[in-house]
Amino acid sequence: MITLENAEVQMRKGILELCVLRVIAGGEVYASELLRSLKEAQLLVVEGTLYPLLNRLNKSGLVTYSWQESTGGPPRKYYRLTDNGHDFLQGLTNSWHQLVFSTNTLLENTNQNRQEQRQAS
Repeated sequence: MITLENAEVQMRKGILELCVLRVIAGGEVYASELLRSLKEAQLLVVEGTLYPLLNRLNKSGLVTYSWQESTGGPPRKYYRLTDNGHDFLQGLTNSWHQLVFSTNTLLENTNQNRQEQRQAS
């Protein structure tokens, strides 16, 4: 059964890669900082979703990481975009803007057409 909650989860998963890359583009970031940024943006993400995505992005050559010593525990893995990652993010951002424009156009036109049809009846 399709539920609103399931549809919302699928939409968030669909844009998660774009959002993760955008956060990393702001500078080297530790995974817990990345999770915090995503949660602050109300993208509910759990570690079990984030770490496999980071691994895929790394294997694809879009992000890289370095280990840095931590004052409060073991070394931390900090992620940053590669040159390919920056290019990919730009392309993904352009695609996102086009998708938002197309979706908004469809939603607005459909709503406007229905209002016009009701007024004509």
